[in-house]
Amino acid sequence: MSNKIIYFTPRILSVLFILFLSLFALDVSSEYKGWSVVLPLLMHLLPQIILLICLIISWKYDLFGAIVFLFFAVFYIYQVGLERHWSWYVLISMPSLIISLLFLMSWKMKKKEILK
Repeated sequence: MSNKIIYFTPRILSVLFILFLSLFALDVSSEYKGWSVVLPLLMHLLPQIILLICLIISWKYDLFGAIVFLFFAVFYIYQVGLERHWSWYVLISMPSLIISLLFLMSWKMKKKEILK
């Protein structure tokens, strides 16, 4: 039972995290109207699309998910800089770091089962 929880928790949290990040792309609709919103919306959703593709790969390869979500957390801090309010990092980097650690735990659990 706990193996299934450790297996599915990072995957479910990843989906929720990607949906949360996708909400920030909706601000495009206030600037553009009609069909002119499609290209800017796709540009704003590009990081989420990349994360979704990485999640699909991570579904089978847990270590890949751990590396990608850790990279995303560090890259976000690098892109934003260290002069922002702490809440910027808690809302974006912290969930990504937690997901990365959960993928790492799932990978280690699989590795132990293979070695048994």
